[in-house]
Amino acid sequence: MSGVPADRPGLHIAGPDDAAEVLSSPVRREPARIRTSWTAAEIMGMDFPEPRWAVPGVLCEGVNLVAGPPKVGKSWLMLGLGVDVALGGKAFGTIPVEAGPVLYLALEDTPRRLQSRLRRVLGDRKAPAGLTMATTCPPLPQGGDEAIAAWIDRHRSARMVIIDVFAKLRGMSAPGMSAYDADYAAVGRAKKVADAYGVAVILVHHVRKAGSDDFLSEVSGTNGLAGAADATLVLKRARNQGDGVLHVTGRDVDESEYPLAFDPADGAWRMLDGPAEDHQLGETRAAILRWLRGNPGSTPKAIAEGSALPYDLIKKTCQRMLTDGQVAADTGGRYRVPGVPPVPGVPEPAVSFGNDGDTSGTSGLWT
Repeated sequence: MSGVPADRPGLHIAGPDDAAEVLSSPVRREPARIRTSWTAAEIMGMDFPEPRWAVPGVLCEGVNLVAGPPKVGKSWLMLGLGVDVALGGKAFGTIPVEAGPVLYLALEDTPRRLQSRLRRVLGDRKAPAGLTMATTCPPLPQGGDEAIAAWIDRHRSARMVIIDVFAKLRGMSAPGMSAYDADYAAVGRAKKVADAYGVAVILVHHVRKAGSDDFLSEVSGTNGLAGAADATLVLKRARNQGDGVLHVTGRDVDESEYPLAFDPADGAWRMLDGPAEDHQLGETRAAILRWLRGNPGSTPKAIAEGSALPYDLIKKTCQRMLTDGQVAADTGGRYRVPGVPPVPGVPEPAVSFGNDGDTSGTSGLWT
């Protein structure tokens, strides 16, 4: 076991994983007890630094599990974020980020492929000296955690470490461990490094083939992976579609959905305006929703005129969206976004005749 540097005496990342050691030990070495505790008053009297964000609102310090189907664009996403953070530019083209060193372990790439992708991502920008790239690293249980910690020791202002893909570094499970415990322990080893240095560590992972209404359930493996991670992000994009959605949830990050568009010309993921659901629909349905948000209570004719789309297409699409629960309908064939209160109907004008009030010649008709 290698020694722990003097400037981080509390960091234990070498040797067997704690969970594996406890589970495999035949006897308890000492009575179990809570080693460190505080009263609620003591906790409230403490001062803690604000969390360090690699990408404000999206990627915070700690372990971030980023999952998505194969070939969806995860590696392009990671390389782009690595360049943006190393340069101190704008992540996703919109979110300003603080510059700092980034370690990108591209474990499924070659130097030639990295150069080709970097050329596209950088465009006319200068290659950042603060972005360190490697295509090999020992598994975490065999010294990979120490290697990453040593790099951070040399780059104390580091903002982010990207492991692409996590399966290459997680290592073998301890004998006798359940699948859940093995997944939890594997992420926990990376978390030790992330917590010790206050750095965002990104673990790139895959999702299951079967979809789910809950994006957390789509992460491949047991719930131990997402359970041990501080945040889980799932990137979804339909095949042959440029738009995608990044689903985010975590302990220090608000649960959100970010609509993104991928530009293959420069390998960049950019954040789109508007809610994510608009970008998961067909163009016609998205146009209808955009119009109804600003003009609730519109008829298909009004929507067609406002969106410059054919009336027959709008009418049929509104009916289908009503069946799918994407719009709500009021009397008079008027549509609105679900959750928006109905718009009061315009009263019909009273029928009036030129001889109102003239009752001559009507005597006897109503008697």
